[in-house]
Parts: sequence; C-alpha cells; structure tokens
Amino acid sequence: MKYIVQKEMPLIDFLLQETSKKRNDIKKLLKYQNVYVDGHIETYHAYHVLKGQVVEIQNKKSNIDLDILYEDKEFIVINKPCGLLSEKTRNEAQKTAYQIVKNYLSKKREEIYLVHRLDQYTSGILMFVKTKKLYDLMTHNWNHYVKVRGYIAIVEGKMKKPKGTIENYLAESKTQNVYITSNDKGKKAITHYKQIRSNQKYTMLEIYLDTGRKNQIRVHLSSLQHPIIGDSKYGAFTNPIHRLGLHAHQFMFIHPLTHKEMRFTSKTPDSFDKLFKKY
Repeated sequence: MKYIVQKEMPLIDFLLQETSKKRNDIKKLLKYQNVYVDGHIETYHAYHVLKGQVVEIQNKKSNIDLDILYEDKEFIVINKPCGLLSEKTRNEAQKTAYQIVKNYLSKKREEIYLVHRLDQYTSGILMFVKTKKLYDLMTHNWNHYVKVRGYIAIVEGKMKKPKGTIENYLAESKTQNVYITSNDKGKKAITHYKQIRSNQKYTMLEIYLDTGRKNQIRVHLSSLQHPIIGDSKYGAFTNPIHRLGLHAHQFMFIHPLTHKEMRFTSKTPDSFDKLFKKY
C-alpha cells in the first residue's frame, strides 16, 4: 500500500494517521524494514517525512534484490543498498546483507564469511569470502592486503579547502556515538578527501581511508563543520535526497593466495548527481 504525504510530520505519526494499525504494529513494520520512503527502507520511527514523499508498506517479507558485482569460487562482492544492515544485530538477524548472501550461497552449498562492514545507511561495495582460510588471511592482515577503500560523500555547505587529510583519534561512547578524543583514549583514524563538485548548498567529495573506524567518515566531516547530508546523528540539518549521502564506490585488494590485484567499482547513486543539477 502506498501513501502520499500531504504535510511534514514524524513517520510514525503519518502511518498512525493513514492506516488503522496500532503503534506497536507500525514499530514492528519499521523494525523489519517493511516501510519505504521514496523507495528507500526507513526504520526510524521519528524520521520526518516531507510533503510529496511516497510512503509504502510492504506487509510481506520482501526479497531484497541481490546486486552482485563479482563472484567466483572464493569471493562474492555485492552492491549493498542504503538501509540494509551488513550483519545481524540484537534486534535484527534476517534482513541483513550477510543473511541474504548466505541464503543465496546455501543453494550452491557454499560457505560465507563477512570480512568488513558498511553502516546501515551507507550504500555500495561489500565483500564476502567463501573459505575460512581466506577469512583468516584477510581479517588478520587487512591493511596488508586491502589497498583502496573509496567513498563518495555529499556534505552540507561549500568546503573551504578543496582537498585535505583529517587525522585524529576516535572512541565510542556508551550510547554508540563516535567522537574525537586523545591518542591514549581512542584509535587512530585517517581520512583523505577531495572535492569533485559543489554548488551554493552542497559539496560532493571523493574520500579514501587509511583506517576503517566505525562512523569514521561521518565524524571526520562533521568535525570540519560539513556533516554528510541526511546524517542528523552527527549534525546534519538537511536531508535533500532522503537518505545518508555516503556511498562506497571503490574497493581494491591484493588476493592473499594468487597476489592478483582485485578492483571493484560501484556507480554513484543517481540521486547524488541529480542534487547538483537541481541547485
């Protein structure tokens, strides 16, 4: 069932208004990722829907299309959609990239191991391996084998510097907020950024990581007073494309056994480019 928003309000209030469902039932629909806003999964009950947006409820547990970028007997690389968890959490075990790939590979009687993660609302390249040997080699020697981790981000405002490097230390609070701290309390984090395009309201950046801390890019860009669009957790005021403006677009590693260079790319979402045609 689809509904068109006539007035800005929290998502849960809109669904209570438009449907006959009870609050707890709506929370379950959100939890199990059955609510879509303009085609994107939305799980946050207080998310503000805007006039003209389309809200859709899929009561059935819909099969999320598996966008496979590459697969062989040892690896499978997918293009993870925005809103999908990389792996299970305390509240969700089924609707995850891991479980979807596991279900797909189980038909071929192949195993699956997740070697890295993307935030739930970050889209793009996510890789799995199919053997325990490769899992151990990759995870125990990650920085030795992984050479490129690239992202496209859209931030609020115009950057003062067209390129730069952010280097500091990050830690996580008990409430799961990541913050900048001193070297004796946090882990070192290094982010390189370069401006690709900009307008009066937003800047598109290409980003490469030397480290892969939780929420690293989001915290680093927020520290420059240029939070990623849609990232209210780290200070964003705008959400023009109705999702987090962060996409993993490049990934390159050296195969631990063959020593062959393995490079993958993922197209930047159309909504990212359209934002710069709009303003």
